[in-house]
Amino acid sequence: MIKRTLYFGNPAYLSRKNEQLVIRLPEVEKNDTVPEDFKREAQATIPIEDIGVVILDEQRLVITQSLMEGLLENNVALITCNKTHHPTGLLLNLAGNKLQSAKFKAQLNASQPLVKQLWRQTIKAKITNQALLLQRHGKEAANMMKWVGDVRTGDADNLEARAAAYYWKNLFLDIPHFRREREGLPPNNLLNYAYAILRAMVARSLVGSGLLPTLGIHHRNQYNHYCLADDIMEPYRPLADALVVTIVKNGEDFTELNTSTKKQLLGIGSVDVLFDDERSPLMVAVQRTTASLAKCFEGETDKIVYPKLPA
Repeated sequence: MIKRTLYFGNPAYLSRKNEQLVIRLPEVEKNDTVPEDFKREAQATIPIEDIGVVILDEQRLVITQSLMEGLLENNVALITCNKTHHPTGLLLNLAGNKLQSAKFKAQLNASQPLVKQLWRQTIKAKITNQALLLQRHGKEAANMMKWVGDVRTGDADNLEARAAAYYWKNLFLDIPHFRREREGLPPNNLLNYAYAILRAMVARSLVGSGLLPTLGIHHRNQYNHYCLADDIMEPYRPLADALVVTIVKNGEDFTELNTSTKKQLLGIGSVDVLFDDERSPLMVAVQRTTASLAKCFEGETDKIVYPKLPA
């Protein structure tokens, strides 16, 4: 089942009743010219169990502690945004799996050879998807496909960086002097937004699989609480890039985040990916990936399951 991604960008009062997220609009409720029956209809409810991600992007939003508790109990990723509408915080459940203690132990005891092999698989999958996205838009990527076969254990030759340099040089050829930088010029803003949503989905799924998002297989920044999420999302980044490329090619204004671009980026969880010849929504694919990672740590397999970008 695809969990819903909810975005709140206007003043609202969010509460919990009968395991439903209740949405009330204060501007409607305080307006004496609005009929009472309309005010009642303006309230909306959504089953908490249907929600996967909630994005809070309004300074005047009010959310109750009871609702936050209900969301976290159902392993919902809660994202907060700052006044410039960029995601700045991520709140996750601390106990997302009944066997969490045993799974934590298996993760902590993972051998270095296994960890390096897992990173090799991750980079191979990432470069493959980057190449497929370039090919989708008629750009040469034969060299990248060759690099996929050359990736060694732990990516000792840092082919990830070589592939990234070629990929970003060719992905947005119509945008003069484009460079992929977090604080760079648009459409870096759209990429950052899409990655933040993707990161939340991956972190949420890791918790659901009983894993510790902080302990990465490659990322080691001591100030990063989501190193493993940043590792596992790497092969999924080109899927987010694909949405941004489409926005740019359609001639939409990508210089700032607006209602149209946000709506498209928020739909990332439902985009199609491929497992062999089988299509799957991205959010379901992430769950398969993190479940396979847990099995790797537990010794049941030595392969992470990653999807491919459809042609």
